[in-house]
Amino acid sequence: MRIDLHTHTRASDGTQTAEELLRAAATQGLDVLGLTDHDTAEAWDAAARTASEVGIELVRGIEISCRHLGRGVHLLAYLPDPTYPPLVDGLRKVLDGRSSRVPAMLERLRGVGIEVDIADVRRAADGTAATGRPHVADALVALGVVPDRSTAFRQYLNPGRPAYVDRYAAPLVEMIRVVGEAGGVTVIAHPWGRHGPDSLPESAIAELAGLGLAGLEVDHQDQPPEAREQLRAIAQRHDLVVTGSSDHHGIGKFDHELGCNTTAPEEYARLLELAAVAAARSGRTTPEVVGVVGA
Repeated sequence: MRIDLHTHTRASDGTQTAEELLRAAATQGLDVLGLTDHDTAEAWDAAARTASEVGIELVRGIEISCRHLGRGVHLLAYLPDPTYPPLVDGLRKVLDGRSSRVPAMLERLRGVGIEVDIADVRRAADGTAATGRPHVADALVALGVVPDRSTAFRQYLNPGRPAYVDRYAAPLVEMIRVVGEAGGVTVIAHPWGRHGPDSLPESAIAELAGLGLAGLEVDHQDQPPEAREQLRAIAQRHDLVVTGSSDHHGIGKFDHELGCNTTAPEEYARLLELAAVAAARSGRTTPEVVGVVGA
């Protein structure tokens, strides 16, 4: 069984619709796909319809932008009730933070002689719920300023570059609690992928595990082999689920092809067991896994 638990559609910063993503996953021979758009569940319904058509098991999730110990951390929330008011409010604050920084980024681009209008960004975003840096990058590509998203980030949009603007991110500890109350389970995405081990040391991971964190995304393209092995050992010491994922964004992110990293079936089973416990404890109506393989 091939299981990829971290992917994106055009509802956030991917380049495929939900339907296109699910069909591509089927073509790539995946059995289970986790849909985890940034800070939104907008694509869940369309993905569920297509999953049933193409015979893929779909796990609905959200990648939530958080902050912890002064650093950005991405939290994968699987199978929460998306209507739980504190979760809705938390995601709205994050989305508002994404959108509100776009004008400031455009002002900074103008400061270095690059004219990009908000209309250019809106065209690139094409109505997505989570407008942000990737769509500014896409606007720069469309205007011929840079050849691709990666160059846009490297030259202008990453921290320390001329057009970078910080934004609101949800407190990580609070969001782990909120997702649990919504009947979902949480996994930290690419924990050492951006800033290395110092950004989230084992002591912090142990504390988060005690507060309800379910797992770590260990096998990810942004984490080298030695980091993966250290994270795997940390997960084992603290009884955390180990996942592996592509973090696929269509053509919006190079070297993250569907299925390039996968989750072991036994770890996936553990994640679903924890989700079932969380759902029962919450008393809320949570999304079911769609098209269960073998059912």
